[in-house]
Amino acid sequence: MDAKIINPFLEATINVLKTMAMLDPTPGKAFVKKDTVAHGDVSGIIGITGDAQGSMSISFSESCIKAVVQNLLGMPVTEINDEVRDAVGEITNMICGDARRRLDADNIHLQAGTPTIVSGKGHSITHINDGPRIAIPFDTSSGQFVIEVAFNK
Repeated sequence: MDAKIINPFLEATINVLKTMAMLDPTPGKAFVKKDTVAHGDVSGIIGITGDAQGSMSISFSESCIKAVVQNLLGMPVTEINDEVRDAVGEITNMICGDARRRLDADNIHLQAGTPTIVSGKGHSITHINDGPRIAIPFDTSSGQFVIEVAFNK
């Protein structure tokens, strides 16, 4: 998969979490993900069409998403509830929108669907395409999350 498509998603992720949730995520080493098991407790996934077909997902550990939502809403978060799942959907939308704007600058035009939210220990994320799934883990002071980007060959 072309770094020209992946890098804007990484940059968008860092930008959104820094500006919206006051967290400073540090990316780890990217890897090709072979299974569908999420690397987190709650995930947002969004389909992407246009000049490239694929999807993007973000999976948060429970501690990380609690800190993100607490920073967004300014109130304590004690569990993964509907408010937290809604926030994951909004964060997924913001990251995808930011990445799409960055790709537009390189004349790659994409559209995105509505995010789907899945939660629970060991849940699955299915990217419907025939290309590799690139996963990038991130660390924050409040826990980990993983971005997955998958596009057709």
